[in-house]
Amino acid sequence: MPQLTQLISTATAVPANILLQSDVATAAGEIFGPRFREFDRMAKVFDSAGIHKRHAARPIEWFFQPRGWPRRTGVYLETAGSLFIEAATKALDEAGLTAADIDTVVTISSTGIATPSLEARVWGQVGFPSDIERVPVFGLGCAGGVSGLAIGARLAQARPGTNVLIVAVELCTLSFRLDEMTKANIVATALFGYGAAACILRAGEGGMADVEFAGQHTWPNTLDIMGWSVDPQGFGVIFDRSIPPFAEAEMGPAVDGILARHDLTRSDIDRFACHPGGIKVVDALERALSLEKGSLDIEREVLNDYRNMSAPTALFVLDRLRRHGLQHRSLLTAMGPGFSASCVSLRAVA
Repeated sequence: MPQLTQLISTATAVPANILLQSDVATAAGEIFGPRFREFDRMAKVFDSAGIHKRHAARPIEWFFQPRGWPRRTGVYLETAGSLFIEAATKALDEAGLTAADIDTVVTISSTGIATPSLEARVWGQVGFPSDIERVPVFGLGCAGGVSGLAIGARLAQARPGTNVLIVAVELCTLSFRLDEMTKANIVATALFGYGAAACILRAGEGGMADVEFAGQHTWPNTLDIMGWSVDPQGFGVIFDRSIPPFAEAEMGPAVDGILARHDLTRSDIDRFACHPGGIKVVDALERALSLEKGSLDIEREVLNDYRNMSAPTALFVLDRLRRHGLQHRSLLTAMGPGFSASCVSLRAVA
């Protein structure tokens, strides 16, 4: 029987600049209030989002001026690269490894475009070997951290004994648009932040948890729920207000189907570890998965401290959970563009 992939280490990184939610709300009022007649009605989202602060690559004043695609890309390359290095270095240190020990690197990012991709750009600074296998992944959005973990686990299992580094890095607030007077842009301004997370996997022994299995579910006719529109100014957010009720109605059956393929039910899961897309989404997931209200406490903490950072956010949840001590079986879940659900089952090593 092939050896299961094990989770060896986790780490996180955020930019130094801190933007308080109250300051963001004030700035949004100055920017949108005079031009968007529905802003006053929507402004309550800043208070009800369950968020205290976010980390950003630039101070809040930077966002008061129009920034075109070249400027946004420049900030993305600079900040995403530094966050990649910090998260990867922390994960390596925790695993007792050096960059030269890494055989494969999986890079997850959907908030900027880089060719060569991020891991190639930081290759010399990190110290990766020349024969490292590079796997950049774009387009998974909020599901990217969980899906990246699944991809990395399969790559590790295909070559037992090799070390696979997964790095998810997103700069969501770079998609902030002064020119878009839309509800989606207001909600995105209230919800999203910056961050990076890294994990190291290896098929063998010495880890904290086995990656038991992974699964996905994609719903038909849901392309317009979440994603990007692209124009000369950069990315514009597609973020449908139906996400919380959709999650409440559809996530339970999707998870049940994934578990059933492995002869498991929800009762076999000791801890659901969910991507906190927003406070309404967290509440909806508790109902969808028949959890007691307040069960997803770590998810609410991460949302309060960092906001929704897209792909890394679920890995921030995983990092906090493992520092508290992973329960016997955890199911890491996230939803992202497609519209899709992604799950990874982790079983703690005794």
